[in-house]
Amino acid sequence: MRLRTAAAVAATTALGAGAAVWAGRCASGVALTPGRPLPGEPKLTVHSTAAGQVTLTRTLASQRPGTYGLTGDGCHAAVGPVVEGAPHPADCVVRRLETVTRGTLAPGTRVWLTPQVYEGDPGRAFGLSYEDVEVDGEIGPLPAWYVPAVRDTWVITAHGIGATREHPLVVLDFLHRKQLPVLNLSYRGDAGAPPSPDGVSHLGYAEWRDLDAGVRYAAQRGARRIVLFGWSTGAAMALHTAAHSPLRHLISGLILDSPVLDWQTTLRAIAAARGTPAPLLPLVVRAAQGRTSLHAGRAAQLADSGRIEVPTLILHGPDDHLAPWAASRELAERRPDLITLHAVPGAPHAAMWNADPAGYQEALRRFLVPLV
Repeated sequence: MRLRTAAAVAATTALGAGAAVWAGRCASGVALTPGRPLPGEPKLTVHSTAAGQVTLTRTLASQRPGTYGLTGDGCHAAVGPVVEGAPHPADCVVRRLETVTRGTLAPGTRVWLTPQVYEGDPGRAFGLSYEDVEVDGEIGPLPAWYVPAVRDTWVITAHGIGATREHPLVVLDFLHRKQLPVLNLSYRGDAGAPPSPDGVSHLGYAEWRDLDAGVRYAAQRGARRIVLFGWSTGAAMALHTAAHSPLRHLISGLILDSPVLDWQTTLRAIAAARGTPAPLLPLVVRAAQGRTSLHAGRAAQLADSGRIEVPTLILHGPDDHLAPWAASRELAERRPDLITLHAVPGAPHAAMWNADPAGYQEALRRFLVPLV
């Protein structure tokens, strides 16, 4: 039974309270399913393609500045900014077509924008030499890509909810040019990695142990300093690891993109975007607490500035509706000695690089120079 139908049953039958609880549990399970793409991006129609251009349905999303992936059933491409002055129908917009990595963008194809610009591995994306490695995780081996470089400061990346380890590829070429070894890690629930024991995402509160396994792996291979780079729930994992890892003395910096600092707010936003009626949202949070052992106090701990002990760069913006940036702003204001906030307007969740690649990479450069 679909969630909307369950909600209607809850409102119109004598068993409404029980049905509402059941619907809340179902909605929490859907919101916490590992690997499921995040909701919210509107479907667009490909109207035509030309040399280096693609014409799409005009929406607020298709007019965003920056560089994005364009994905649909059987196809994936990378698109750049809007092409000003290109002729097009009034209900369309023309964007620069960077490359088609899979399938074709035939007229009528239904697609949507995604922060994941690249598909494949570091070799396919950038022609970089890399190793397929396995990290010994808490519940099993974790596939990872290791891109070697000459420095002894490593960067370990952790993607966020609804993404894969292909998402951090957007910064891989930049980090490699800075001669930083990179370990691009998968974790429980990812393809090829062990499933979460209870089948649901814990929004970083359990998954951080897999990132900690990556820290151990880097130390065993000679890393003297480690920078943790996380997106969304991967940023929450980085904060937990920096606070609790037995090897936290090796962690010299944190880079947090769109950090999930309040799991309740993020869970409500995901459930609402997937069609959960507003009256059921408190039940979604309650059901998630029961399934994952999360509690409100953990959100306060994660956003506790006193727990941050290393230089930290937060990349976030006011248009993130899944992880409100007010929490990031408040965290940075409480620790100006350690935390730098780089604001990115016009970017949806975990798409801060996409909205302004040049500005994002300059913020990374300024942050990393003193650490390496």
